[in-house]
Amino acid sequence: MTLDLVPLWAVILSIAVLMYVLLDGFDLGVGILFLFRKKQEERDMMVASVAPIWDFNETWLILGSGGLLAVFPLAFAIIIPAVYFPILIMLLGLIFRGVAFEFRDAPEARKWLWDGAFMLGSLFATLAQGVVLGNFIIGFPVEGRAYAGTSWDWIAPFPLLTGVGLVVGYALLGATWLYMKTEGELQAWSRRASRVALFGILAFIAMVSIWTPLVDERIANRWFSLPNLYYFLPVPVLTAVVAWLLWHALRRGREVLPFLCAMGLFFLAYTGLIISLWPYVAPPSITLWDAATAPMSQQFLMVGTMFLLPVILAYVFWSYWVFRGKVRMDIGYHHH
Repeated sequence: MTLDLVPLWAVILSIAVLMYVLLDGFDLGVGILFLFRKKQEERDMMVASVAPIWDFNETWLILGSGGLLAVFPLAFAIIIPAVYFPILIMLLGLIFRGVAFEFRDAPEARKWLWDGAFMLGSLFATLAQGVVLGNFIIGFPVEGRAYAGTSWDWIAPFPLLTGVGLVVGYALLGATWLYMKTEGELQAWSRRASRVALFGILAFIAMVSIWTPLVDERIANRWFSLPNLYYFLPVPVLTAVVAWLLWHALRRGREVLPFLCAMGLFFLAYTGLIISLWPYVAPPSITLWDAATAPMSQQFLMVGTMFLLPVILAYVFWSYWVFRGKVRMDIGYHHH
């Protein structure tokens, strides 16, 4: 009797994707908010707030995509051709964003150029991630054990809606992050931006929640049948509670709570998504078990992952702890 590692792998990959979304989300959000702040010193401050911690967020991206390829090769073979172009756009966006990070401070740099690259790189990477997400919800047409659609199926109203929704969501993460990290005029603006983004993201959550069951009978049946409804209800209820908390925290001038609430909203939306799609890794037909590689390979890969994951997690928490406090241009990071 061998242990079934598939659910554990599903959990690890889900965590990798969630960590990526939460941690790279606010950096990309800061890049998106660049659009609205023209003053050079404010832009420097915005970059400085994420500079020490942005680059290892890609670790999660690699763990998630590498894990998918290694453990669920069939899913990889179906999903990648379907979202080939959004993934290409995302990677190009992330490359531009990364290069701009390093180059905008070089002596004699054309700052406007790199600021543009930072902004557009962040924007397109986020749009592309949202499009991939939308495709996931709609599902992938499969015949036999191969993808049956075209590489252009992603250009459809629903994936484009989720793309824009994710831009608003990352902007909320970015705005609440800046509110926590900055002072003065930039902080006051971040609070206003957080409010706008909060209403925006709630509107998108509502639209996606209404649209999804209308488009997808399977998800509709899953949501609205009993006893499932009782399991689902906490998600929208908690979403409303967290949104209310975020609004009040901003009103009362709490600095850390809005950022944690914004992360909470993402966590809840993600939980709702997983409950809706489980156990399909390439919906609507390929389950985790269909797509999994041989048990021997799963065991072999699990050994390495079990060493790796605690190290990555420790590194993440440690660096956020080291770089806590406000960011100031005169002396860099400042602990109270």
